[in-house]
Amino acid sequence: MTKKIIDHSRRGFIKKLSGSALLAVASPTGITEAVTIKDKKIQILKRRSSVPANDRIAIAAIGLGIMGFGNLKAALLDEGVELVGGADCYDGHLQKIKELYGAHIKTTRHDEEILGDPSVDAVIISTPDHWHARQALAAMQKGKAVYCEKPLVHKIEEGDALIQMHRKTKIPFQVGSQWASSIVMQKAKELYEAGAIGRLNFVEVYTDRFDAKGAWQYSVPPDASTDTCDWNTFQGGATDLPFDPIRFFRWRNYKAYGTGMAGDLFVHLFTRLHTITSAKGPNRIYATGGLNYWKDGRDVPDLMLGLFDYPETSTHPAFNLSLRVNFVDGSGGGDSMRLVGNEGEMVLEGNRVTIRNKQLPKAPGYGGWDTFGTFPKKIQEEFIAVYDQQYKDSKQTVIPVGETIFEAPKGYDMRVDHFDNWFQAIRTGTTAVEGPEFAMRTAGPALAANISQQEKRIVEWDPEGIKPLQTV
Repeated sequence: MTKKIIDHSRRGFIKKLSGSALLAVASPTGITEAVTIKDKKIQILKRRSSVPANDRIAIAAIGLGIMGFGNLKAALLDEGVELVGGADCYDGHLQKIKELYGAHIKTTRHDEEILGDPSVDAVIISTPDHWHARQALAAMQKGKAVYCEKPLVHKIEEGDALIQMHRKTKIPFQVGSQWASSIVMQKAKELYEAGAIGRLNFVEVYTDRFDAKGAWQYSVPPDASTDTCDWNTFQGGATDLPFDPIRFFRWRNYKAYGTGMAGDLFVHLFTRLHTITSAKGPNRIYATGGLNYWKDGRDVPDLMLGLFDYPETSTHPAFNLSLRVNFVDGSGGGDSMRLVGNEGEMVLEGNRVTIRNKQLPKAPGYGGWDTFGTFPKKIQEEFIAVYDQQYKDSKQTVIPVGETIFEAPKGYDMRVDHFDNWFQAIRTGTTAVEGPEFAMRTAGPALAANISQQEKRIVEWDPEGIKPLQTV
């Protein structure tokens, strides 16, 4: 059966808008808008609240670093969720979880104890990247629902086993690139599919930082030692190096444990793009970059640029993507995503999406930087006469159509929605929004970008099969 191609035209967008299909309360994403703020065309997004289930879900955390505690804070805002345990390789983190959530919380250095506990229904995996795949696989084998931080895998080849196990067990599985549940991304998806910017041709995304902590120079506790840190478990066979507190607490800086800028940040950027366009991924990847400033022992770049070619599919035309992450941005840093179509642009910054529309006139114009000035006077006069007759009813310049802004309410945290989506999947037996297949379609191209940067070559990628077309 022939796939239906989405009508990406502003005419179609206006038609849908006038028919109230786009902003209807019955929107399939569950997003509604408040009254437009007068004269500013800003509309506040909100998600319709759902009736919380009374079913208790007992969760445990595996990994209690920055993301581990952040994930717990968001997860426990959902009604009916109870924290029962936590695992981490640093004793201070195990003390901290008891300080925050009570002395009754079961703590251990070993994730096997969490996974073997029959009282645990679901686990939140927020460990270093080199542990993600093995812990997620073990959790599914034990029948635990899984929330796993991004990137889903440390190596591309780890992905297939996770996908196959998920298909077999149908375990409720959510990967922690929370943009997939953001009400702003869902609104952007509605706008894109409605044709708000016309036919997509280019996407530009950057995430820049100018901050030591943003460049992963995290604080190291003064009690860090072989007594308080389980170095052997942390290493997990990655290396046989002696204890190093810098590697332990700043693991993102090392290939043995982390996935660099691409695995940490490109994945988020891909998640946003794929959520909006329903894309499955690029088919051609080239990345470059270097270690230009943070020469603190790390072996991953502090600047990375990526170019990605997306083939035409039923949900989008062929387009090109440019990604950039810079940890030495002297302008102060920032984050922006821009989707450019033939009838406008969509700009996503923070928890806001802006649509700006312009329209090319039918009349191409003449003069200025143009061959018209090279014609003899008589030929110019003849040209003008023909031109004026041909385009007498057309405007001569680019036509500004307008700007519309949608934004989330102040204090909005997309992680709360992301966890709510996972908990609903657990309670209802449905599929979470960001399972292993979706996650590998973002992690795979990101890790392929690392390969491209390191080996200085183009990587051909199979977006359908979620794998490189050549040996990596």
